[in-house]
Amino acid sequence: MTLFARSFLAATLALLALCTGALADDRPPFAEFIEGLWPEAKAGGVSRATFDKAFAGVKPNLKLPDLDLPGRPSDGAKGQAEFTRAPKDYLDEAYLERLAATGRQLEAKHRAELEKIEREIGVDRYSILAIWGRETAFGQHVLPHDAIEVLATLAWTGRRKDLFRNELIEALKMLQSGVARSDMRASWAGAVGLTQFMPSEYFTHARDLNGDGRKDIFRNVGDALASGAAQLAGKGWVRGVTWGYEVIIPASSDCGLEGPTQARSIADWQKMGYKRADGQPWGAKYQPVEAYLMSPAGAYGPSFLVFENYKVIRRYNMSDLYAVFVGHLADRIAGKGDFVHAFGGTGAQKTKVIEEIQTRLGKAGYDVEKVDGKVGSNTRKVIGLYQRANGLKVDCWPSDEVLNHIRRTAAAR
Repeated sequence: MTLFARSFLAATLALLALCTGALADDRPPFAEFIEGLWPEAKAGGVSRATFDKAFAGVKPNLKLPDLDLPGRPSDGAKGQAEFTRAPKDYLDEAYLERLAATGRQLEAKHRAELEKIEREIGVDRYSILAIWGRETAFGQHVLPHDAIEVLATLAWTGRRKDLFRNELIEALKMLQSGVARSDMRASWAGAVGLTQFMPSEYFTHARDLNGDGRKDIFRNVGDALASGAAQLAGKGWVRGVTWGYEVIIPASSDCGLEGPTQARSIADWQKMGYKRADGQPWGAKYQPVEAYLMSPAGAYGPSFLVFENYKVIRRYNMSDLYAVFVGHLADRIAGKGDFVHAFGGTGAQKTKVIEEIQTRLGKAGYDVEKVDGKVGSNTRKVIGLYQRANGLKVDCWPSDEVLNHIRRTAAAR
């Protein structure tokens, strides 16, 4: 059977399952699964009327990524540009500048609210504006999905059922608290609002900045930005410290030094010959501060020494490209320019290539944290170490060339 035929058959079986309400395994039909949520929702304070209204007309959406469907391979990264697009395309200079120009206008428009956020929560105005810009293009991006449909589907047949079951119950609690059903528009993973809140964070971090008795993360810009700032603060934001600086890696070093396990003080990096790419001094404040090297495109783009607030942004979205986008956009809104070194030369991120490289390097004894088909600091680091050990050009990028060399090396043993 050809690949096309197998894909067509898998899609047909999934559609048949949708029509009958069950999949070809031991999970219950969708309607039965939903009804089985009622005791948990009731225990969380959700009324039957809210529960029934929430699920009226809801059917599973089998087009979502990260689903556990018979005959369908894992595709958890499919819906995330952070793990599929080339870094150059994700960090598109023209798009970043358009967002920055809008961000500067919004900084002036919402200055009073942003000053209050800085004073009361401790997150700088540029960073929280950058989160808003990245997540929903300052509210211009129309979220494509119904949150209840998304969360119910992922809780029923996703690869992380328990996580999304909890998010679904929290979403029902949001409705019970007075959030309008029509406001629950979401990303493919169920995040809602101007700065993209997962429901489980709503009751912990949502803020009523203007004191009107409502925590409106959907239309009230002040509330939404304060809520996003509270999320960052809750994840460990350090007041008064930037996210990171682009650096020049000295000839005696390379991207194989990347990653949080190799962090050291700025003073130590400076002794090794690392300099800020903008030519500015590090300053006494940063000398004792720990930072780690991060090269999101390996040797094919700028590298950075990043601080704790970079890690906080990653806790908002676990992607290096996302965190660089937000940090750099914040800098641009504040008036800084483009990267000193340009991105380019990597091509798109290939999930299957990355998975095989991770698997093979792990079997070869390299410290691979996990096999997930996603490029992060650890994967780039171990590729760099492999290239260094085998006399190859150290570019720390999961390319076809690297994979072929790893295959040949393994075959020769």
